[in-house]
Amino acid sequence: MKLLDRYLMMQFTKNLLLVFCSLLTIYLLVDFFERIDNFMAAKKTVSMAIQYLLLKIPLIYEQLLPVCILLAGVITLGVLNHHFEFMALMAGGISVTRIIRPMLVAAAFFTLLAGALGQWVLPATVSKTNKMWYEEVNNKIPKGIIRNGHTYFQGESGIFSFKRANPTINEFTNFTFTALNDQYSLQTLLTAQKAWWTEGKWVFAQGQYKTLQPNGTYAARNFQQTSINFAERPDDFFMPPYKIQENSYSDLWLTATSGSTIDHLSWLEFNRRFSYIFLGFPLLLMGLPVLLTVHKTKGSDLALAIPVSCIMAFAAWGGWSATQAMAKAAYLSPGIASWAIHLVAGGLGFFLIRSHNR
Repeated sequence: MKLLDRYLMMQFTKNLLLVFCSLLTIYLLVDFFERIDNFMAAKKTVSMAIQYLLLKIPLIYEQLLPVCILLAGVITLGVLNHHFEFMALMAGGISVTRIIRPMLVAAAFFTLLAGALGQWVLPATVSKTNKMWYEEVNNKIPKGIIRNGHTYFQGESGIFSFKRANPTINEFTNFTFTALNDQYSLQTLLTAQKAWWTEGKWVFAQGQYKTLQPNGTYAARNFQQTSINFAERPDDFFMPPYKIQENSYSDLWLTATSGSTIDHLSWLEFNRRFSYIFLGFPLLLMGLPVLLTVHKTKGSDLALAIPVSCIMAFAAWGGWSATQAMAKAAYLSPGIASWAIHLVAGGLGFFLIRSHNR
């Protein structure tokens, strides 16, 4: 059986690399011709555009992996069918589940590779491509940075630091405002456990307000709730939505779980990215029995199975995207939205595979 496992894993790997290279070529060509005008308008070189595309390859791999796993499995099993190898294996008493198992092992390897890229490679490459595209080409400069779940913003009168669980709601935690004088000494320090913007003003709760006095001492005032005017509004705290994509899986996890409450945006992004790279498994579990069904009913292998598999992949991706939109709007929890398709499609695929064993 080890010989059979090696053979099937090798065939699956060859087909996956073939599919990925084909889709990658199309992706890069389309992306190049779509963006080259922007690079030229910003007076950037063609070499910079090529560097931008090359740095995107790890991200493209992550984006294309589920479809590549599905098509590689369908092609591998379709070729076995076409050469009557699948029939010979079945006649030898080998079940469909046993034949598919090496493909699942190979798919697991490429999925783990995508996870490793997302943890150690993508944060650097995505950060670089975002800087090139948004800041250098489109001149969209962010007004703040995010570190360990905290946003730091340089305002007109000082530096703001806070945590914002949901960017669509003007509520903040661990709020700090720091202002320095001309001698770079602390002029004002405001700390508050909670802050929110309502009716055109800032309201702070459970904090302390400290100011420098003319004699060089500091006057501190504790408060349960107070209102202090700042020139900045929540809309001024512009943080590009793409910045969260520059975090690794561990960073997203720590940001989401480090506070007393779950950071909704980080938890949503963690589940979204982590579940997406595993989307190839339920697609593969559904695609392979679909191929066998098409072969039995229509007598054809790849001519009909690949289009049907593509339609199925787009349907699953559409359902997954729809649940993500519902999670973003807080209609579904991020966990259910991200993994429901895996459970439904994977369970259905496993049932169909078992039915072909009979």
